[in-house]
Amino acid sequence: MDNPLLTKNRILPAFSLIKPEHVEPAIDVILADLRRSLVHLLDENSGNYSWSNLIEPLDDMHDRLSRAWAPVQHMNAVVNSEQLREAHNACLPKLSVYWSELGQNKRLYDAFESIAESPEFVSFDPAQQRVINISLRDFRLSGVALTAEKQKRYREIAESLSRLSSEFEEHILDSSNAWSKHITDSSQLDGVPETALAVAKQAAQQKQLSGWLLTLEFPCYIAVMTYARNRELRQELYEAFSTRASDQGPHDKKYNNSAVMAEILQLKHEQAQLLGFDHYADYSLQTKMADSPQQVLDFLNDLAKRALPMAKAELSELTGFAKQHLNLSELQVWDITYASEQLRTHLYDISQQQIKAYFPADKVIDGLFKVVERLYGLSIKQQQGVDTWHPDVQFFEIKDVDGQLRGQFYLDLYARPKKRGGAWMDDCISRRRVGEQIQTPVAFLTCNFTPPADDKPSLLTHDEVTTLFHEFGHGLHHMLTQIEYLGVSGINGVEWDAVELPSQFMENWCWEKQALALFSAHHESGEPLPDSMLEKMLKAKNFQSGMQLVRQLEFAIFDMRIHAEYDPQQGERIYQILQQVRDQVSVLKPPAFNRFPHSFSHIFAGGYAAGYYSYKWAEVLSSDAFSLFEEKGIFDKQTGQHFLHSILEKGGSQKALDLFVSFRGREPEIDALLRHSGIIDAAQSA
Repeated sequence: MDNPLLTKNRILPAFSLIKPEHVEPAIDVILADLRRSLVHLLDENSGNYSWSNLIEPLDDMHDRLSRAWAPVQHMNAVVNSEQLREAHNACLPKLSVYWSELGQNKRLYDAFESIAESPEFVSFDPAQQRVINISLRDFRLSGVALTAEKQKRYREIAESLSRLSSEFEEHILDSSNAWSKHITDSSQLDGVPETALAVAKQAAQQKQLSGWLLTLEFPCYIAVMTYARNRELRQELYEAFSTRASDQGPHDKKYNNSAVMAEILQLKHEQAQLLGFDHYADYSLQTKMADSPQQVLDFLNDLAKRALPMAKAELSELTGFAKQHLNLSELQVWDITYASEQLRTHLYDISQQQIKAYFPADKVIDGLFKVVERLYGLSIKQQQGVDTWHPDVQFFEIKDVDGQLRGQFYLDLYARPKKRGGAWMDDCISRRRVGEQIQTPVAFLTCNFTPPADDKPSLLTHDEVTTLFHEFGHGLHHMLTQIEYLGVSGINGVEWDAVELPSQFMENWCWEKQALALFSAHHESGEPLPDSMLEKMLKAKNFQSGMQLVRQLEFAIFDMRIHAEYDPQQGERIYQILQQVRDQVSVLKPPAFNRFPHSFSHIFAGGYAAGYYSYKWAEVLSSDAFSLFEEKGIFDKQTGQHFLHSILEKGGSQKALDLFVSFRGREPEIDALLRHSGIIDAAQSA
């Protein structure tokens, strides 16, 4: 059989045909072809480089590589197996070496520079100019100006970091999959919702067990932590979840990420210093809006100062309630989620279980599409017969009012074994011009919601609804771009601390009555969400928002500090710095065995190292952007078209701040974020 990863002119990946044994041979062939093609390009056009004879052929080359690698990388995350993992990991060093070679290719750098200095450059449109400028920056950040010896060391570091990031993620997945708790006595699960019990029962049956099987898949974990009256059970799951991939808890220590984390931080520091930066935080900010680590820390510390009084008052209220109503004289961290849900019900006469009944997954998806249709004049329809990696996966197309295909996406909603936790959007295919044709962008949209069980639909919590809207916002940013150059199409070229703007922006519609009417209906009766329940939801919107905000600030400050303060003489100091941050901004102090950083994939295995602050930084932008809809109407067509044309369609073709100003008419202000977070007094005194 032909290798499906090498098949040319295929519109979508042939997932069912991709086997582990296809992966490494395909990548070997493609990388060899790309190296030959690059030499030919540089030789053939020497001294006379242009957009058409250099940039466009390079885009062709790298689009070919991306279209072969993207499905492999995605399948490794969502249908992981030992054979696929081995094939995936065998390619990581080869890809790392290739990209390092490319970034350090002085002839290629000189070719880009010659285009930037040519008369042709001034005739380029702004997006083309930005492609060249970003490329020149990335050459410098890849070490093109280093000595041969230092370049070699840079490549070694890049290769090691690629391997270590994958290893970090694998340890989390493996330690999570290895843990389970078999329960045969239903009284131990008192309080756990029927929907969660049905999934746990199904998990037990799949293992030929009676009763129920609890796992560390997030829907199962959060159901127990939120509703189980069995305190010992909550404590057991909390310990197992918070110690994944660490030296603590009930896990096989072969999955311990301690050494991996230490090596990642050491190598990132060395990499930054090779390039002349004091530390990795300075290096990281070269591709972001923020100017310096200190500017970021000042921003985060200011938010913490505003939020801490509110968070402390919320914890005090929770502690008093737990003592009086739940017989919990001393509140422990494994009690927080349970006690908070009980307090929410007590204060607002509403529970997450009541709300879930009105958010069946199919209705939410259909309503999400209607929200997008009303905002941007788009239609989204499911397409049958498309090859996918799992029976649960759906495939959709997005068309504009003229019937023009704008994008396509795979939707993989449900948690399952061998699937990475969390939710994310990733690109499968990017938009670009290919001759007279436009290549349609395609996205992967992945979540980990509770699957249907016992003929009952998947019911989403409101938090899960918000997660779905968030990831779809990323997807729209990728798919609705009108930019035709690969380097700045979709999310490419967007400053990383602005990339969360479209995603967090979409979350706002999850709280609006007009929008909720589109994606909520009782799963049995079909009745709409009652006004009385919506009123209670809105009253509870900022329930414990102070505690939630300082927790996010804890993560962000910790991330920036471990990268900005790394000292080779002292080592990584991960938990020492984390404790200092918690002393500064936290109201909840976890037990000594807690090993949260060991599963902090965003910074150790993702793209958020010295960048986790981006969520709050971009939330200033998203809140302020949405405030215009609050003024004009949440479905105001003119404002929706303005956002579409100013932000979503522009991709990375201009600086994020310039795009924001073109939409909002001014630079961003923090007031809307403070108001949306319920920090009213802070907003008034700002």
